[in-house]
Amino acid sequence: MKIFRKTSLSLPLFIFFFLYESSIAADTLRRGESLRDGLNHKPLVSPKKTFELGFFSPGSSTHRFLGIWYGSIEDKAVVWVANRAKPISDQSGVLTISNDENLVLLDGKNITVWSSNIESSTNNNNNRVVSIHDTGNFVLSETDTDRVIWESFNHPTDTFLPQMKVRVNPQTGDNHAFVSWRSETDPSPGNYSLGVDPSGAPEIVLWKGNKTRKWRSGQWNSAIFTGIPNMSLLTNYLYGFKLSSPPDETGSVYFTYVPSDSSVLLRFKVLYNGTEEELRWNETLKKWTKFQSEPDSECDQYNRCGKFGICDMKGSNGICSCIHGYEQVSVGNWSRGCRRRTPLKCERNISVGEDEFLTLKSVKLPDFEIPAHDLVDPADCRERCLRNCSCNAYSLVGGIGCMIWNQDLVDLQQFEAGGSSLHIRLADSEVGENKKTKIAVIVAVLVGVVLVGILALLLWRFKKKKDVSGAYCGKNTDTSVVVADMTKNKETTSAFSGSVDIMIEGKAVNTSELPVFCLNAIAIATNDFCKENELGRGGFGPVYKGVLEDGREIAVKRLSGKSGQGVDEFKNEIILIAKLQHRNLVRLLGCCFEGEEKMLVYEYMPNKSLDFFLFDETKQALIDWKLRFSIIEGIARGLLYLHRDSRLRIIHRDLKVSNVLLDAEMNPKISDFGMARIFGGNQNEANTVRVVGTYGYMSPEYAMEGLFSVKSDVYSFGVLLLEIVSGKRNTSLRSSEHGSLIGYAWYLYTHGRSEELVDPKIRVTCNKREALRCIHVAMLCVQDSAAERPNMAAVLLMLESDTATLAAPREPTFTSNRRNSIDVNFALDSSQQYIVSSNEITSTVVLGR
Repeated sequence: MKIFRKTSLSLPLFIFFFLYESSIAADTLRRGESLRDGLNHKPLVSPKKTFELGFFSPGSSTHRFLGIWYGSIEDKAVVWVANRAKPISDQSGVLTISNDENLVLLDGKNITVWSSNIESSTNNNNNRVVSIHDTGNFVLSETDTDRVIWESFNHPTDTFLPQMKVRVNPQTGDNHAFVSWRSETDPSPGNYSLGVDPSGAPEIVLWKGNKTRKWRSGQWNSAIFTGIPNMSLLTNYLYGFKLSSPPDETGSVYFTYVPSDSSVLLRFKVLYNGTEEELRWNETLKKWTKFQSEPDSECDQYNRCGKFGICDMKGSNGICSCIHGYEQVSVGNWSRGCRRRTPLKCERNISVGEDEFLTLKSVKLPDFEIPAHDLVDPADCRERCLRNCSCNAYSLVGGIGCMIWNQDLVDLQQFEAGGSSLHIRLADSEVGENKKTKIAVIVAVLVGVVLVGILALLLWRFKKKKDVSGAYCGKNTDTSVVVADMTKNKETTSAFSGSVDIMIEGKAVNTSELPVFCLNAIAIATNDFCKENELGRGGFGPVYKGVLEDGREIAVKRLSGKSGQGVDEFKNEIILIAKLQHRNLVRLLGCCFEGEEKMLVYEYMPNKSLDFFLFDETKQALIDWKLRFSIIEGIARGLLYLHRDSRLRIIHRDLKVSNVLLDAEMNPKISDFGMARIFGGNQNEANTVRVVGTYGYMSPEYAMEGLFSVKSDVYSFGVLLLEIVSGKRNTSLRSSEHGSLIGYAWYLYTHGRSEELVDPKIRVTCNKREALRCIHVAMLCVQDSAAERPNMAAVLLMLESDTATLAAPREPTFTSNRRNSIDVNFALDSSQQYIVSSNEITSTVVLGR
């Protein structure tokens, strides 16, 4: 009997716990079931465990709230709260489906603290079910029709998730705003809200309190918000944001955001301090990282400079000024803005002539525009403004159309690049005055340039007349005669399609301006070429450090008598580098020819080469992101000089990380011009019978067919860019599934995870926008087709501009197809010659001392 009683008592308990576990372990809750708070509380879990719905207490608070949070990661960030205005004081909360088929949250006294508040159905057949989706959407639906009755995505709190709809009804003015928490630990409605402005062109607005504007995104142009120009650079935003069109049956339109990679966890949140942030989960750091934030500067603050004022960021400060033709209402008080200096003709009832327009470029367009979308011609848009004396400005923007402003121009901001053009209406006298001022400035600048040029010429002539002293052999020798003796085994160029080879070719470039050092002076400077002074060694021979009598430190490249590879390259540098002058190219100080000795004398680079820092784990942290980006810019400027701005058009052909030297201030200097080639003025590409370079840096068309052009250097620069950002060699991933650093970068790029490529040593502190832009530019540079790669002018523009539009790159397949071998499989004539290295064979390797 005792056993029976024990069994009879255990069976109901077993059934109870089984039903309890089965009802809450899934992602659904049905009529008659409930989700209870308490010690044994278990939340509803979405199918892939991405999100959970249950009860929580924020921070140290004892109040209980029903909410949704991330379930698959360590940081359980809350994205939605049901009873944010009515917390439950204890753990007595119960979520269930009521008799009228509403979702209700009850406290311990059975009082409703929150409800979905929908009309009850006339067909009460107990077919409604509650579920939590992997999108974070909490849904009440009908089981037999899957019809959604109510969903949390239509009732947001402070967080915008992918696939959520930000609704607005332009006809009624209703919008679904996101409202901040009151504090970090208090989910009750706070002071700030974010939503779509129902008037004018759609734009996102951040309000404070009772609809006082704090920030706005600028008008939507079907691709980006025009007041956030750097959106065009971020591939995660391009094509991700969409505006529904036409309006739905209720007259509402909505913005939605769908990332290219659904596996990336991200959220947009309105903070209690009045900022909007995009946060992304960093799996490596196991934390949420801030991707962008608005307002981001003083000038982002709404109407910072008052009506007809414009804000321009100068460093970290926002500088206010009146737009041309206006003056401050109250000096020093920008809240009162500016006023027109000269009345318009229509205001003075003058019929002769008409008012003029002054164009402001790269600006954030003012608020409260009046759409005139039926006008698509600039002349028609201008005429519409002229016909209305109240019109102060107009703009014609692609994707929007014509807009005019009849009210005060407010919230104007000057951008460095991007933005839109705004045509300000002014009296013709104001526009004429502005033109005269510009002409005067141009004349003054031209006069100044001429005077500086004359002074520079006089200084140059003065220096030329000075006697050369110290280590030089008495005078500057014309080395063309000396060099001409070195051409017996020159490379033939009959197959070069008419290119001008930089080898001597019997036509040595006159180097009479290149100083020639005495052998004795070099020997003294290097302590007789002692082993302790050896910096490194290349295919041509050793490099020594030396100190001249005047105290200057030098690097001496000495051609080895046993070197076969180095002779042509050595000749190449004599002819070429003496003609080049740029702060990002290593400087040749002179040369030495005595007997069998042939040497080049360079400026000494105390910080060695870039790979000395980049690929050494103990030194990677020494080059932070700011320094890396400065090095990237320097290399790009040096290449642009070679390709376009120098007296000669130069293709380097062996650009790699070990050929970038660093001076005392860590400025990059491109070195080793032994492989370089000169192009004629109208020449775009050439073919060679001698392929030289380093595996991993050579472009497909050069490695496979011997074709090279400026785009060959662009490819090498793209590889170099990826190495600087990641701190990894391109060949370091050869045995991985991606085959190379390029393959790995492409994989991360296409999955929206490019941030993971950034060197972990600097990932937290780096400028995310710059790093992602560099990766995007690199992917454009390493495309298989030379025609699709940008030139260096475009590369530099994309790197230095926050608003330049970047094209979508094509997948690079060349390197990834050779993932398991350092040998390149050339399908060319056996008569052709190759010099290929998988490491640093063709370079000067600078060793640490």
